[in-house]
Amino acid sequence: MAAYAVCVRDGQLLLARSPAPDGAPEWVLPGGGMEHGEDPYDTVRREVGEETGYRIEVTGLLGIDSSRHVFPSGRPRRRTDHHGVRILYTGEVVGGELRYEVGGSTDLAAWQDLDAVPGLARVRLVDTALRLWREQPPHGHLEGLPLPRQLNEE
Repeated sequence: MAAYAVCVRDGQLLLARSPAPDGAPEWVLPGGGMEHGEDPYDTVRREVGEETGYRIEVTGLLGIDSSRHVFPSGRPRRRTDHHGVRILYTGEVVGGELRYEVGGSTDLAAWQDLDAVPGLARVRLVDTALRLWREQPPHGHLEGLPLPRQLNEE
């Protein structure tokens, strides 16, 4: 379980940069994993603060994104089956100053022009979140999303 914020102002989206498994950086939404017993509303505010330096007010609930990935492991017939559930909120910056996270999961935070986002190396969740933000489906679910990747399911 994780919670993320879509913060848009003046035609720009707040993003954080995270190293990808192969070492190439990718842009991600500010947010992250819930701690045991933590409310997702508190998670998103904490994570945005940790990754960007900003304090946000949660202004809405966009929806829920669910993904499943099956990754091969080193042993035959043993795989990691990961199911992620991500809660997406809208947020407005109400304080703090933009800064980079030190010693965490991201290394840079920046406002990116909405028109430039498609050209950035980014995780799929950024596109899902922007679609939810633009379309605002009343049920918080997008139709026509690609099916989750099932890797090495033979």
